Amino acid sequence: MKWDAMQHFLLILLCFGVALAPRFIPLAFFRKRKIPKWFMEWMEFVPICLFTSLVVKDIFINQSYAFSISGKGPELIAAVLVIGIAYWTRSMLVSVMAGLAAVFLLTFVL
Repeated sequence: MKWDAMQHFLLILLCFGVALAPRFIPLAFFRKRKIPKWFMEWMEFVPICLFTSLVVKDIFINQSYAFSISGKGPELIAAVLVIGIAYWTRSMLVSVMAGLAAVFLLTFVL
């Protein structure tokens, strides 16, 4: 099936709506409501949980969705290094930058 310009434009608008909805709906819902303290405390853990799940999947799950660590030497060493840096600095930015640099350098060395 060949798409014309209008179909492409409608697809872009639909993608815009899908990307906007998860950002706008919570803002509209909580604009005039007080957010409970327990919810705010719970939400503090969401970024680190999402980051951890992405890293663990990348290191321990291969392309066929099976557990495997073969060929992941640089990533494993960098992960241990990042855990130490994150514990020491408590900074997500420093941890991510150090992890990227470590994987980059270790890929060339190992």
